[in-house]
Amino acid sequence: MIGRVLLASVLALQAPLAPAVQGAAAGAAPDCNPPRGQLEVGEPWAQKRLDPKSVWSLSTGAGVPVAVIDTGVDLTHPQLRLGGKADLVGSGYRDCVGHGTAVAGIIGAQYVKGVLFHGVAPGARVLSYKFTDTEQNGDTTLLIKAIKAAADQGAKVINVSSKTLDHPALETAVRYALAKDAVIVAAAGNISRQDGTPSPAYPASYDGVLAVGAAGPEGTLAEFSNTKTPVSVIGPGQDITSTWPGGAYAKGLDGTSYAAPYVAGVAALVRARYPSLDQAQVRRRIIATADGATGAGKGAGMVNPMLAVSAILPFEPANAPVVAPPPPTPLPRSAVTKAPPVDEKAIDLAVLVAACAIGLALLVVAMRVVIPMGRRRGWRPGRPT
Repeated sequence: MIGRVLLASVLALQAPLAPAVQGAAAGAAPDCNPPRGQLEVGEPWAQKRLDPKSVWSLSTGAGVPVAVIDTGVDLTHPQLRLGGKADLVGSGYRDCVGHGTAVAGIIGAQYVKGVLFHGVAPGARVLSYKFTDTEQNGDTTLLIKAIKAAADQGAKVINVSSKTLDHPALETAVRYALAKDAVIVAAAGNISRQDGTPSPAYPASYDGVLAVGAAGPEGTLAEFSNTKTPVSVIGPGQDITSTWPGGAYAKGLDGTSYAAPYVAGVAALVRARYPSLDQAQVRRRIIATADGATGAGKGAGMVNPMLAVSAILPFEPANAPVVAPPPPTPLPRSAVTKAPPVDEKAIDLAVLVAACAIGLALLVVAMRVVIPMGRRRGWRPGRPT
C-alpha cells in the first residue's frame, strides 16, 4: 500500500484547473484498482491529539485554496469536495493509488454527523493536481511545473507529500511560489528502506518551506522520519487513518507524506483567521506555536492547531526568524549590593524599651485592681489568718 511508502517525486500541472464534479471521470485508466479500504473507522489518535474541531469556532480554513500535488483525489467520496482538479497524466481524475485521496482527506474532509473522521480544515478549497498513477518516481521537471502552476492558480497553501533531489530549477520554482504568497508544506521524507541512510529531501530542505517530520501515537519521532532534512515541525505520520478511494477509509498509513497535510490544514486555518499575514508570517506562527521539542528531525515539535490560530504573538518584522527567547543574563558580582551589617546596639535598645513598656503596662493593670480594694477597706490592713 502506498501508505507505507513515500512517493519519491511528483508530476506537474499541464492544464488549467477544471470545475470539480462528482463521479468518476471519463477516460480513467482501465486498470485503476486501488487497494480496498474499510467502510467504517473509529476516531484516529491523530485527530484526538490535535483536536482541530475545537478550533472551528475560530476558523475552518474557509475559502483558502489548498493545492494537493499528488495522485489525484477520489471524487466519489462523500466527505471530499474539490474546488478544482487537473489530470496531468491523461488517465482521468480518479485516484488509482489512494495516496492523494488520503492526503486530501487529512486536509479538508467534511464533517459528517455520525462519522468519526474529519479533516483539519473542512472549509478549505482543495485543488487536486494529479501527477501519477503509480508509485514510481516522477519527473522533477514536472514537479517544477506543478509548483509554478499551483502558485499561478492562486493557491495559498501548497502541499507536496513527496520528495526528490536538489535541483536549481526546483529551488527557483519554490522561490516563485513563495513570492506569489503561497505557504509551501513538504514532507521531510522517509529513511530509505534499502540502505537506511537518510539524505536531505527536496523541496522540504529549501529555505522558506515548512518541512514536516512524522510522529507516532506517543508523540515521539517516528523511526522512519528523515532527520537529515531541516524539519520545521512534526505532525502525526504513523498509524494514520484517512479517506480512501471507493468512498472508504484506510488505516495504518505510515509516512511523513501523511504528516505534511496535517500541517497544511493548520496553515489553511491560520490563513483564514489572519488573511493579512503573508506566507512567511504564517510559517513563523506555526513554528512559534508548536509544542516544543529537542533533537534532530523534530524541529519546533508537534504542530498545535489551537495555538496557531489563537495565540497572541509579539510583533515581529517581516523577516525576523522564529527563535526561542534567550535565557536571562546573570548579573555581574559587582552589581550585587551587600546587605549592611547588623546593628547590635540598636537591637539591645529596642529590647530594653519593649521590656519597660511591658512592665509599665503590668503596673497600671495592678494599680487598677489594688487601689479600689484599698479604698473599700479604708486602707486598713487585712486580718491575719
